[in-house]
Amino acid sequence: MTVDVDPGPRRGGGARASALVLALTARIGRLVRDEGLAEGAHLTEQWIADRLQVSRSPVRRALALLEEVGVVQRIPNRGYFLKRAGDDLEPVAGRIDGESDGEEDAYFRLVDELMRGGLAAEFSVAEAARRLGAPVREVQRALARLEGEDLVRRRLGRGWEFQGALSTVQGHDHSYRFRMIVEPAALLEPGFAVDAEAFALHRERQEALLRGGALSASRGGLFQAGADFHEMLVGCAGNPVLLDAVRRQNRVRRLIEYRHQHDRARTIGQAREHLLLLDLLEQGRTEEASGALRAHLDRVRWIKTGIGEEPPPLL
Repeated sequence: MTVDVDPGPRRGGGARASALVLALTARIGRLVRDEGLAEGAHLTEQWIADRLQVSRSPVRRALALLEEVGVVQRIPNRGYFLKRAGDDLEPVAGRIDGESDGEEDAYFRLVDELMRGGLAAEFSVAEAARRLGAPVREVQRALARLEGEDLVRRRLGRGWEFQGALSTVQGHDHSYRFRMIVEPAALLEPGFAVDAEAFALHRERQEALLRGGALSASRGGLFQAGADFHEMLVGCAGNPVLLDAVRRQNRVRRLIEYRHQHDRARTIGQAREHLLLLDLLEQGRTEEASGALRAHLDRVRWIKTGIGEEPPPLL
């Protein structure tokens, strides 16, 4: 099986960061929190390099990324200064990209093999373990996780089968266009009502991304934050058929989204757009919110696939 796994050019944003730089931004965030630095504190490359025992070159790239997402500000001829107090930054908990464990590595390597056609559509655990050079137990756990996400299924006899419905750029584009029809319409359903408790929860989750969570979260965590947000909005329509349709799309697109290397600065922009949608709906500007949601989905579609003309940014 051969599939097109490149989601296309990721235009309309800054350069994507390497795993090393992403891991280093999280370490800088931890350092700032541990030191209790105040807003406006001066961060020098040499101080960070000395404290974290790394060279200045990756520190420079990490600071540039932190500036791009609004955590620090660069003042010409003076350097970088914190725009948020250390206590206001999100704590880094658990594993982040660039600090992986064996089971997580097996999961993403298995995803890559399935997407690029390194494994046949039907395969055994032993074949997958040989292909990955990983212990059978790790592969079994990775397959169980993929099965729970409806991305693979057990065959009636022996072995596994890959469900690769959205493994092409065109399929990904079709998924987003489906969502552009369904999700904005859900906001205009007669039964739509703001769920104050859910809105407050998701506002906090999106604001946490702006406080540095977008840099430290795993790929899966970033995907889930976005998927949960959109499912919450559609759920407020009170139409279980619409909600089920969106949930199904999220399950089948999860694989290609996991494989996509996130532009963390772009994630910040999407979080701000999510907050704008919450504001519009809470203010009763439902039709405006519906249009904004469609524009939001269209731009993300273009960023992920590169198909068509570039839509204007929402903000």
